[in-house]
This record gives sequence, C-alpha cells and structure tokens, in this order.
Amino acid sequence: MMIPSNYLLPLLSVLLLSASATTSASLLDNFSKCLSVNSELYVPSSTFFSQNNSSFSSILESSAQNLRYLVPSMPKPEFIFTPLYEAHVQAAVICCKELGVHLRVRSGGHDYEGLSYVSETETPFIIVDLAKLRSVKVDIDDNSAWVQAGATIGEVYYRISEKSKTHGFPAGLCTSLGVGGHITGGAYGSMMRKYGLGADNVVDARIVDASGRILDREAMGEDFFWAIRGGGGASFGVILAWKIKLVPVPATVTVFTVTKTLEQCATKLLHRWQEVADKLDEDLFIRVIIQVANAGPKGEKTVTTSYNSLFLGGAERLLKVVEESFPELGLTKKDCTETSWIKSVLYIAGYPSNTPPEVLLQGKSLFKNYFKAKSDFVKDPIPETALKGLWKRLLGEDSPLMIWTPYGGMMSKISESEIPFPHRKGTLFKIQYVSTWQDGEKNATKHIDWIRRLYNYMAPYVSMLPRAAYVNYRDLDLGMNKNDSSFIQSSVWGYKYFKDNFNRLVKVKTKVDPDNFFRHEQSIPPLPLCSEHCLA
Repeated sequence: MMIPSNYLLPLLSVLLLSASATTSASLLDNFSKCLSVNSELYVPSSTFFSQNNSSFSSILESSAQNLRYLVPSMPKPEFIFTPLYEAHVQAAVICCKELGVHLRVRSGGHDYEGLSYVSETETPFIIVDLAKLRSVKVDIDDNSAWVQAGATIGEVYYRISEKSKTHGFPAGLCTSLGVGGHITGGAYGSMMRKYGLGADNVVDARIVDASGRILDREAMGEDFFWAIRGGGGASFGVILAWKIKLVPVPATVTVFTVTKTLEQCATKLLHRWQEVADKLDEDLFIRVIIQVANAGPKGEKTVTTSYNSLFLGGAERLLKVVEESFPELGLTKKDCTETSWIKSVLYIAGYPSNTPPEVLLQGKSLFKNYFKAKSDFVKDPIPETALKGLWKRLLGEDSPLMIWTPYGGMMSKISESEIPFPHRKGTLFKIQYVSTWQDGEKNATKHIDWIRRLYNYMAPYVSMLPRAAYVNYRDLDLGMNKNDSSFIQSSVWGYKYFKDNFNRLVKVKTKVDPDNFFRHEQSIPPLPLCSEHCLA
C-alpha cells in the first residue's frame, strides 16, 4: 500500500523526534551509570534535567544572559547536569570522555556568544552547570578567599564585606558574573587602576584536567596555572575554585555620575577625558557610559555621556584630585556620595539607591537582552571630528551602548606576559560596543549589521596589528574554529585576544590537552602530532 505524500512529512517528523528522544534517554542513562561508577559521592537523579523534564527550560534559561542563544532555532543540550560536589564534576569529565559526548561548562552564563550553554558546531552536547558549587570561604587573617566557580562575583564581594569593611577584591562591575569563567578572561573592574585585574590577584586554583584529575597550583605546574588566569574559559579544563588575594579598601569611598549631552559640550569633554583618564590618580576610576536618550533641550534624541566613577577615599580629597587633573568635568561636592566599598559595588552595578547589599546573594542579573557586542583598545585619543561621526552612527540605532574603561595605573605596571591577558602599557582605554533589542530574531540582522558597520568605522582610531579585543567580550565575528581547529585558523582571533601570549597558550594546550577534549568555537587549539619545539 502506498502512503500519500502529504502524510510522509509529518510521519517522518514524528519518527525523527521519537529517535531523538530515545537517543537522549539512552545517553542520559549511560551517563548516569558511568557517573555512579566514577564518582566517590552519590549522584542523585535530581541533578539531571533532560529535555522532557518540566524544569529543563527554566534551568537552561536561569543564568543565560544573551537571549539570542535561547531562541527555538538554537541547538539545545541533550540534558543538563548540576553537580553538587567537585567529585561530580570530575566524574562528568571522565564520563564525557568515555562516552564521546561533547561538554559545555557554565558558571554564570555570561559568555557573550552563549558558548557555555550552546554548541552550534558539535552535537550531541551536554551542559555541566556549576550553579550549586558556590561556596565562598573568606580568611581575613590570610587576606585570601577560596571561591567555588558557581558563585557570582557579587556573592564574593558580599562575603568579603561580611568579614571586613576594609577588604575587597578587584574584579567585575556586573555582580551576576560567575566567578569560574569571569577570572579565566582577566576580570576587570573599578579597582583595576589600583590593583590590576581579578586574574592578577589569584594565588591558587583547583581544576579538573582532560584526564579527569583534580589539580591545584602545585600539581598543575606554573605553565598550566599561567594559562588559566586570562587565557579564556573552557580550553584547559573545568575550573572548580579560585584562591583569590584580598586587597585593602578604605572604610569610606566616594562615587559619582556626571552626565553631559551633545548640547552640553560632550564632544570636547570626552576628548579631554581621553587625554587624562589613564594618567589620573590610581585611586580614581572614571569610566564613560555613552547612550542615546531623549534628553535634548526640547526632548529630542541626543547622545549622553555619563562619567561614572569610584574613588578610593573621601569626597574632599576626590574634589582636589579632579580639580588638579580634570577640572573640565566641573565636579561639585553635590555630585559626590560617600559610602562603603560594598555599597559602591551596588552603585557601579546600577542598582537603585538604598538597595541593601543582601541583594548580591540572589546572584541575579539586572538585565537580560538580545544583544551583540564587540570591543577595542585605544592607544591615541580619538579626534573630535571622528567623535562627531560616531554620534551620527549612534543616533541611527535603537538602543546602542558604548562603555569606555580607563587604563593606566597598575594596568601599565604589569608586564604583557605576566598572565595571558596582554592589554597593558600604552593602552589609554578599552571600548565595549553593544546593540540590544527585545524583539527576538525578528530584527536581529539589522542590529548585528549596524554594530559591524560601527566597528568598521572605528578601525582607523583603535589598536592595529593586531586590532586587539577582550576575550571576555567574546566575538565570533573575529573567527571561529571549524571542526578540527588549527593553529593557523585560530591565530586569526587568538592574536587579537592574547597578542604573542597566544603562542604560549597553544604550547600549554598541546601539553595538557593534546586530544583537544576541552574545545569550543574559540578554544585554544593544540598543535597536531607535534612536540613543543614547533613553537619554540
């Protein structure tokens, strides 16, 4: 009997879905059995979320920041595993290797291109979500803390402030960043000009390597330890925890935000900021947040530039510092708010005033958007004529955002090769470009095309050879590993993120993960069938 063709397509779809469900179920069953054999600690069934589990979508979406990678057309993991202990993570690595399953690891879900929860290049894949590994143990006497990878940086700040009002840690401004991935890319924040990056202030770590061993700094060796502090996430192993070095902060710090529109001479002021921002007192951090708003004299659309600042000291000394080095800002005592360091964290992160610090324990993001982002580093001030061209382009987009982050201070004193993060002396500031939207896939192409055109426009005014980029602002436009990643292919984006440190990262990768078990669209590649002399 012939089956009418109009029945074939629905029938085929049902069969494919059925086969897929069977595959997922058998994979989960095999994985679960493998874990029970390889984990010294019991693995409850409640740690698994398959696609037919009613909680699957909520767990997948829980910490995913870029909604572009949650649309129905994006590949989904076969299941999500939420380990309760470090031994569970160790067993998961062993079992993924044994079963030939591709692994993605998520700590905070902030990867700009969704690489911690989506794989567009390899299927099937699973997610190991570290959200339940979030212990923060602060030792004030030792000026240190052990922090598990699933904790957010906001939780870390809060736990430090619980023990001391005069200790802090120099890492991210966004408080929902997962510590595991955040530090692997560098981790900059409002104290970077005083103390450097988060990764500059890590003294030990625990990691699961490609053989399924849990290693600390002594066991992994200095090359391996060097690579994981700024060499990008998920190339060398699964970070379980960092031991961070705490830094002193004053009991009283000062914050302010001063906003100028185009009609208030924003162009000239921003040009002046470029000339002084990296030379200011290292206790002073002034970033510039550039947006479009209906803030013109008659409510028309204009560009706003907001000078958003943390000063490690009181308002009186701050006013003297600004008067001496950046009087053009016109800062007054009325603009300044004296506060504690932990409350300054909330202020810089954009929380409403009077928000209690306990909100940091929720580990939740203030914003989730569909977005595309890019980055640049600037070595010479951008001329006013170019800024005017920039304003025209910003005014042509719905919700553009630029953040200019000042360098100098300690950032200029640390060698480019001290850790893999190379953007140091000679950098005036970093630019982050973002376009956000809320209508899903509908107009995504329009917004992505706009940010690519803006990036092209900025080319003459930013770093060159290479045109540098920040790995924690992941940008797949810079290049991607295709199937078997090669050194030549990966070096296109690798030198932009890491400059010459890319060569050393490849040597470390070849030594610690020669089979490229830990891989993604922009992971560090190993050299194929080649000893270390290839990059000597």
